[in-house]
Amino acid sequence: MIIDYLGIYGVCLKENKVLCIKKARGPYKNRYDLPGGSQKTSEGFTETLVREFLEETGYKVSSYDNCRAYDVFVEEEERTVHHMMVFYAVEIETYQSKEIQTFLGNEKNDSAGIYWMDISELNITNASPLLLKLKQEILNDSNILEKIEYKS
Repeated sequence: MIIDYLGIYGVCLKENKVLCIKKARGPYKNRYDLPGGSQKTSEGFTETLVREFLEETGYKVSSYDNCRAYDVFVEEEERTVHHMMVFYAVEIETYQSKEIQTFLGNEKNDSAGIYWMDISELNITNASPLLLKLKQEILNDSNILEKIEYKS
């Protein structure tokens, strides 16, 4: 069985480091991932981006651009997830909102904390397929648009 999943994600890069969350649950549990997630009813992509980014990191998005889309297939125990991802380059406000204390670690998201990770440190053992796709993009991998399948 194949399940389609669409997520909207923010990419914040500073000095060759990307702002990541550590997943607390779900198929990417204990891996670094991009802040973002699924849309709520009647929510546009950028509304989802701003809401999810704040919920998972505590940072407010001050601007966004460079929208692009990728996909991967993630094989789980009894199903395969076709994970479609929309990335936006984001700039954040220089301070972290106090709302992070409200959001992180509660039921509103699956973030177990935020980290600035060097791109070179991200690999198949510690990063979600989203971050691996971003790494392909940053490294100008010519196969970035080709189908990739990951085993659970």
